[in-house]
Amino acid sequence: MKTLFSWLGNTDIKNMECNEHGPISLIATKSEEPFNKIVILGNTWNESWEAYKKWLIKRMGSAGRPWNDINIYQADLISPVDYTSIEVEAQKWIPRLSLESETLSINLSSGTPAMTVMSIIVGNANSNIRFFQSNRDGTINQEHISFDTNEKTKEYAARSIASRAATKPRTTDTFSGIVSHSPAMRDVINKAEKLSEMELPILILGETGTGKEVLSKAIHKASPRKNNGIITVNCGAIPESLVDSTLFGHKKGAFTGAIKDSKGLFEQAHGGTLFLDEVGELTLNTQVKLLRALQQGEITKVGGEEPKRVDVRIIAATHRDLSLMVERGEFREDLFYRLALGIIEIPPLRSRLEDIEPLTHALVDEINNYASKYPNYEHKSLSDSALLFIKSLPWKGNVRELWSTLNRALLLSNQTQISQQDISDALIKRSSNEKPSEVQLKAGDSVNLKSITEDIERAYVKAALLATGNGKVKTAKMLGLANHQNLDTMLKRLNISVPK
Repeated sequence: MKTLFSWLGNTDIKNMECNEHGPISLIATKSEEPFNKIVILGNTWNESWEAYKKWLIKRMGSAGRPWNDINIYQADLISPVDYTSIEVEAQKWIPRLSLESETLSINLSSGTPAMTVMSIIVGNANSNIRFFQSNRDGTINQEHISFDTNEKTKEYAARSIASRAATKPRTTDTFSGIVSHSPAMRDVINKAEKLSEMELPILILGETGTGKEVLSKAIHKASPRKNNGIITVNCGAIPESLVDSTLFGHKKGAFTGAIKDSKGLFEQAHGGTLFLDEVGELTLNTQVKLLRALQQGEITKVGGEEPKRVDVRIIAATHRDLSLMVERGEFREDLFYRLALGIIEIPPLRSRLEDIEPLTHALVDEINNYASKYPNYEHKSLSDSALLFIKSLPWKGNVRELWSTLNRALLLSNQTQISQQDISDALIKRSSNEKPSEVQLKAGDSVNLKSITEDIERAYVKAALLATGNGKVKTAKMLGLANHQNLDTMLKRLNISVPK
């Protein structure tokens, strides 16, 4: 997503009244790449906000630019020249927008000089920021700002590093940005590319941390709806009492606190894509309304009576077993089959070993890139032993766990080359006494316990061999065997060959 951030200036309002371009509209309509989202902060001329927003939307539409995510927000300022309160507002908005966006462009031509200065100080601490200025002749310039780093910039750089490390890796929103060297991931990408061209709902399955949201954005970017934006919501993070209002909107007075009509995510995503992450967390009551929206293309707001037509493509995702939930009556069967017209299952990282090395290098480059804003940070690289160790691990948290581990290793190490021990120290230790998942059998089922036991043994033996570089003595010790002769017997029984 490409975002434009700006303060609302007097020139913007005055030029709007004359139906002429001001700084915001110039940058928004003439930038080389269009913006999917425009965030404007204002603290005066409140009575003109709605008129300015409508005027800007009209200008964006005329220019063939996205216009469905433009908003003006109240900035709580002591005065338009009070640096302290301006700093608070800038810090509230700019880092968050930077995290959400591929690039964040900041308009330096609107607002007071104090607003411009604080936008530069806060913005310059983030690696994906671009600065723009408009000119009276109707042109715009992208500014490259560099100056001696002072303590304030250092402070914001440190915060930026912490924010990036605590979130998720920034990947491009196209298929080319997804690491897919393994046959399993190539199959996923091929299927996703085909489905992206269709209007079918898509269900993306996969363990936590496999990159379901990344794939959904790539599908949208390759779809006919790419110019209308994608809206993402984590269904499990919405309070149950607000799910209906969040998805479908509400009418004024529908409940306590509903002081005006509000659009839900379906209306906001009209013409585009709505990504429902963790769709398995929705209640049965909400599932009924979601099914209606899919089947009939209409929603009814909370407190409303008249249905409203919406044109939205649904991409849903979950780490849960929806088939099992359907059998248990926890997920509607008709909704499951409606969502599952196109199914993509992302394999866990441990099943795509060919991807681990290039993915690790890409993540290390990203960490080095954003951490380079901090003056005391030194560029880091991985030793051969560290990379081999990374490839030997099961990564039960998948890409998310790998990203988190690399952040801890690179940001905390005092060495410029990361060792195997650095990676080991950065791992979050898991309990080895994990309980097996609940087993369910039906009358008439037959179970081959010997085969199941051998499969488990085989998996652990192979993992141990990988972790020790096929060292039999170390592998035997890791598996709790008395000696490597016992391991040889086990390898023969399980039909496992070890390269010499």
